[in-house]
Amino acid sequence: MTAHPNAIKIATIAANAAADKIAENLVALDVSGFMPLTDIFLLASGRNERQVSAIADGIEEKLLQAGQKLLRAEGKAGGRWVLLDFGDVVVHVMHEEDRMYYSLERLWKDCPVIALDMVSSGSV
Repeated sequence: MTAHPNAIKIATIAANAAADKIAENLVALDVSGFMPLTDIFLLASGRNERQVSAIADGIEEKLLQAGQKLLRAEGKAGGRWVLLDFGDVVVHVMHEEDRMYYSLERLWKDCPVIALDMVSSGSV
């Protein structure tokens, strides 16, 4: 299986919103072959708790504007690891230290990376 084109579109909007908030190390993983509940994990890093929260808020705002409903959010109060579940796309916004510690890319290393069409001027 491969990620649905609509999921790639949603992930692209989310990635560009994250880049607008200067998110770092943006990676989209196609988890559709391993996880029946979602197509894409989008990973993004922030340098501090305030930036992690701002990135998550920016993603949520842009996807809501695009008509995507947020199904659930976890970790917003802490600002270390925010999970935003939009159904076909699950976004993980993590403090860079936590990102290195949990190493989700290593955990999901068998999943293909999706090239996203980035239009923002933020760091990719």
